[in-house]
Amino acid sequence: MQEQILRKFFLGFIQIHILHHANVEPFYGAWMIEELKEHGYDMSPGTLYPILHTMEAKQLLTKESRTIHGKVRKYYTITELGERVLEEAKKKAYELFKEIKD
Repeated sequence: MQEQILRKFFLGFIQIHILHHANVEPFYGAWMIEELKEHGYDMSPGTLYPILHTMEAKQLLTKESRTIHGKVRKYYTITELGERVLEEAKKKAYELFKEIKD
């Protein structure tokens, strides 16, 4: 039960993290898996890609195929809606963390 609850919380954190990086520069899935791993999230492609597809369907991200060294990679970039959602999430997260930090 506790694991399911924490998983739901972490999903929101992961989505904010994804939007943050998509706002900095386009990224591809394998890079994001490694980035999230650096922050303690052990994410498989089978978990990450459905999140990315959902965020794309909700128009938070756009996807572009690029050929790099003969391999096709899908790069994700934030949309205008994604930027607005990210800004609001940052404000809410800041207020929440200020309150619960101690």
